[in-house]
Amino acid sequence: MISPRPNSESVVADLTANEYEREPVPPSRQKGWKGFLGMYAGEHAAGTEFMIGPLFLAAGVSAFDLIFGLLLGNVLAMLSWAFICAPLAVKYRVTLYYKMEQICGIRLVTIYNLANGILFCFLAGAMISVSATAVGVPFQMQMPGLGDWLPNSVGWVVAVIAVGAVISVVAALGYDAVARFSNIASPWMVLIFLACGLVTLPKLGVESIGDFWTIAQTRIWVGGEPMVGQMKFTFWHVVFFAWFCNAAMHFGLADMSVLRYAKKWYHGFSSGTGVFVGHYMAWIAASLLYAWQLLRDPANTSVAPGPMAYEAVGVAGLICVVVAGWTTANPTIYRAGLAFQAVLPRSSRFTVTVIAGVIATIGAIFPALVMQLLGFVGLYGLILMPMGAVIFANAWVFPRLGITPDAAVANGWKWNWAAAGAWGLSLAICAVLMLGFGVDVFFLALPGWIICGIAFVIFSKLQERPKPL
Repeated sequence: MISPRPNSESVVADLTANEYEREPVPPSRQKGWKGFLGMYAGEHAAGTEFMIGPLFLAAGVSAFDLIFGLLLGNVLAMLSWAFICAPLAVKYRVTLYYKMEQICGIRLVTIYNLANGILFCFLAGAMISVSATAVGVPFQMQMPGLGDWLPNSVGWVVAVIAVGAVISVVAALGYDAVARFSNIASPWMVLIFLACGLVTLPKLGVESIGDFWTIAQTRIWVGGEPMVGQMKFTFWHVVFFAWFCNAAMHFGLADMSVLRYAKKWYHGFSSGTGVFVGHYMAWIAASLLYAWQLLRDPANTSVAPGPMAYEAVGVAGLICVVVAGWTTANPTIYRAGLAFQAVLPRSSRFTVTVIAGVIATIGAIFPALVMQLLGFVGLYGLILMPMGAVIFANAWVFPRLGITPDAAVANGWKWNWAAAGAWGLSLAICAVLMLGFGVDVFFLALPGWIICGIAFVIFSKLQERPKPL
């Protein structure tokens, strides 16, 4: 007897088999180093690197501040993944969103997840924009300028929609599909990033290793005033940006959703492949591309990765920009889908991930999202990161102080006022520091996290119900 042909719904169900959104990942689904090395390298040596590198230069950074600031900041980021996020991920083996529900209650988590999902969508949208600049090169599409806020051509809109559709489908197929895509693409992308830097150096006047530092200080990262619309970056701006550009992932614990699949906590050190290859080598290489563009035509301040990579290494550069955007946007949309699925638990993860992809694609149509990427990344971390302190305190501090963990589950609450108050207080204090005292957003994520954690412990102790005798 011939089995009936499966319909499209059954195929999707097979492809999106249990992602354990509301239960611990079992030992049979846990993974070793390999999947995480490729995932992090693919995600962080990716599309936004082509934007962030040039934006450092536009921010008037000096050679010393960039080279050594990135070194220190990326070491701190890797340690944050390894010692803050990974131990909690393997301790609970559930998504951030489900753990938040157990601690904070469904109503507060709904607000958090909506904010989380939307911000993830906009971050993925910036990555879609990066890939779209490469898709448009063969068609001589007009690229958005550094100061553009609105789309400047129909071709741009079409390119963004085409790229966004492909990325959304891959992300909707689940973690395994995302990891496979990253593992295949990341080694080749890393080589292209390296090639872009090596090819550009002689064009900037670097003829030997001994020439590099002199040329770096005088022709590449010369410091000075930032370009119009960009903030000035110093050494500490670079350090804190490199450390906290992924604050929501490590201090904010969003990567619990990924590292819950890790067999051991020290697999969190896999993030090193992302930060040192992507957030060090790739940022510097992309910055060199922009320096060469400005040297050829000082009036051309457009930050369009596609044309820059094409001028350096040809068609391979275009392909790299497209694929780099995919490998970054895929896990980001996947995370956004998990956030939305926590808000709408009766909806399939496939459906909510596609919805996240649509939101990301709409955001990508507007160039301002990617042209102001440095500031957006800082704000994104500031908003989401403090709630990671809530889970951290719940896991490691509460048992030592005799405070009941997972208060929402223990007490049947739908809203944990201690968590809500701590989050709100931290954001309010950071807002006062930023708007009232001019503290740059990049320096606020860490104090915001600490304030939220301390406030949550105090509020929870005050809120603790007396135990019956």
